[in-house]
Amino acid sequence: MPLVTVVLTLVVVGLLLWLVNRFVPMQGQIKGILNGVVVIAVVLWLLRIFGLFEYLSQFRVGR
Repeated sequence: MPLVTVVLTLVVVGLLLWLVNRFVPMQGQIKGILNGVVVIAVVLWLLRIFGLFEYLSQFRVGR
């Protein structure tokens, strides 16, 4: 995936999240959960795009 596409996607997701936070009336706790879910989803997406998700999935915790 070209870097320009990744940057544009991040800008669009950030703009949409800002619009939701700014103009949609919600409780602060729900906004915090929404922001956390979006950030986690974007980080996982970026890890998958750059090929690090498969690398991290090889680690085992415990036995």
